[in-house]
Amino acid sequence: MGLEDWVSPVLQYLAAAGVGNLGIIDFDHVEIHNLNRQIIHNEKRVQQEKVYSASTFIQELNSSVNIDCLFIKINIENAESIIQDYDIVVDGSDNFNTRYIVNDACVRTNKVLVYGSIFAFEGQMAVFNYKGSKQLRDLYPEAPRPEDAPTCEQYGVLGPLPGIIGSMMAMQVLKIITELPVDSNKLTLVDAYHWRFNTISF
Repeated sequence: MGLEDWVSPVLQYLAAAGVGNLGIIDFDHVEIHNLNRQIIHNEKRVQQEKVYSASTFIQELNSSVNIDCLFIKINIENAESIIQDYDIVVDGSDNFNTRYIVNDACVRTNKVLVYGSIFAFEGQMAVFNYKGSKQLRDLYPEAPRPEDAPTCEQYGVLGPLPGIIGSMMAMQVLKIITELPVDSNKLTLVDAYHWRFNTISF
C-alpha cells in the first residue's frame, strides 16, 4: 500500500486488530503539511521515509505485527513481484496510472484489491477482484483527462475525510479476512460536505 492520506487509518486499524503481516510501499518522505491528514506520523519524524515512520507507529501500537517496508516506487516491472506474497492489497495511490498498475497486477495474481480515493470533500471506496467480482477497469475503463482529475495537492482536503475513507477500507479488509459479507461490484461515494453516503452498482 502506498501511504496517501487514507492509508493511515487502514494501518492503524489493521495493526490494532492484530493482522500479522503488513507490507508498506512508498517512496516519499514525511512533510509537515502531511500531519493534519496522515496521523500515523508526527513532527519528530518529518523528513523521515514514510514507510519507516509508519513502521515505528505500528510497532509502538502492536509489536507482534511483522512489517515489510519497501522504500521504492511501484511500477509495471515490479508490481507483480511485490504483491504476490500478500493476500489483500490496499490501494493508497493518488493517480490513475499507479492505480491501473496495481489493479492489473492484482488481476494477474488473483489478489483482492481494496480501493479508495479522496478529493476535497468527496471520497470513494470499493472492493475489486473479490471471488470473481469486477475490477477497476470495469468501473473506469480508461483514465480521465488530467484536467478532469484534479488532485488534493491542488485543492486541499480536510483531515477527517481520509480518516472516514480509510476506516471504511480497513473495515472491508477485516471483513474479507474474517469471511464476513462483502459487497461486490459496488462503489461507495462519500460527500462529506453535504454528509451524504451513496452506493452505486457497476
